[in-house]
Amino acid sequence: MFYNKSDLVDFRGKFEHAVIRLCVSVECYSGGSYHVLTIKTGGSVTIPCHYDKKKTMQKKYWSSHNTLSNIYTNTTEDNLSVIDHPDQSLFTVTMRNLHYRDTGDYYCAVETGGQVKITYDLYLRIQSAPDVSVVSSSVSGHEGGNVSVQCFYSFGYKYELKQWCRYEDQSCYTVGRTDTSQNSSVQISDDGRSSFTVLMTGLRLSDSGWFFCSAGEAMNPVHLTVIEAKPVSVTDIEKDNNI
Repeated sequence: MFYNKSDLVDFRGKFEHAVIRLCVSVECYSGGSYHVLTIKTGGSVTIPCHYDKKKTMQKKYWSSHNTLSNIYTNTTEDNLSVIDHPDQSLFTVTMRNLHYRDTGDYYCAVETGGQVKITYDLYLRIQSAPDVSVVSSSVSGHEGGNVSVQCFYSFGYKYELKQWCRYEDQSCYTVGRTDTSQNSSVQISDDGRSSFTVLMTGLRLSDSGWFFCSAGEAMNPVHLTVIEAKPVSVTDIEKDNNI
């Protein structure tokens, strides 16, 4: 639902009370951390909103506290697209040509049986020099191979905790090296000045998905695509051996 400026004047008090009730009556995302997404002025960003695979047929939307509006999935406007990907149990929100006026609180929500479930919420901060940024918001690597992501942070975040996290389950890796039998090896090195580098080795197909770099509460999203390894044929072996 959209509201014009005249509606906002009369509605402001009612909305403030509605927000208080909302925080009490809906089930919020269980990550428990405050996320501040920092984007460069005039730039764009794609935000993933994961949901329970059992909720594929439910209505889903992206909501802005600035405009008091709910944008449902599979809607495309000049500077906003909200697209559902039921095969991945998520919908993506792409915001383009961002400016200071877009700074504010946003959240992803799913309607279930007349109730609203907030699956993810964040504060979007538009800056001329983002507190946290990445070289590329989309990276790829081959199965069994490696991929590297460089994340930049401003001076004010020099001493904040640096992390590489997966959106879906909010599992995070910190500076150092982590090896597990289920996942790729992840190594994070901080230059101590303005950037840290994430190196993922031994990539698995299951590593494909959405991640984010963070320093303190400031973060920036990155999408990783792992390309399936091509089976080695007899012909390929013969070519390698010059047979």
